[in-house]
Amino acid sequence: MEAEDSLREAERRLQAAQLAGDTAELDRLLDDRLIFTGGPDGGTYSKADDLANHRSRRQAMTRVDEEELTVLVAGDAGVTWFLGTLEGTFDGVPFAARLRYTRTWLRDGVGDWRIVAAHASPAAG
Repeated sequence: MEAEDSLREAERRLQAAQLAGDTAELDRLLDDRLIFTGGPDGGTYSKADDLANHRSRRQAMTRVDEEELTVLVAGDAGVTWFLGTLEGTFDGVPFAARLRYTRTWLRDGVGDWRIVAAHASPAAG
């Protein structure tokens, strides 16, 4: 499989795991050093924060619709640019947003992709 195809597949596995609340798959896809910047307060969050939100169902996704996905691979590093609509609840409050995500991925020693950095921001509707 070409590197770009394997990264695209990893990004789509991430989307499916977010939608299903699959913390085992999220644990595999998120690097322990992950820093995510975004959310309504523009704060930073760790892998532990993300897994805890999904595990407790504090964050529950009901829709992840990809409109556009761009992939770049350079050696064992890659970047994905996602544009799409997400819906769900956070702290019991429903949300719906069209967002852009930029995710930086590294390939580990066995060829699996893991996210080390991510950023989300609102996209014009």
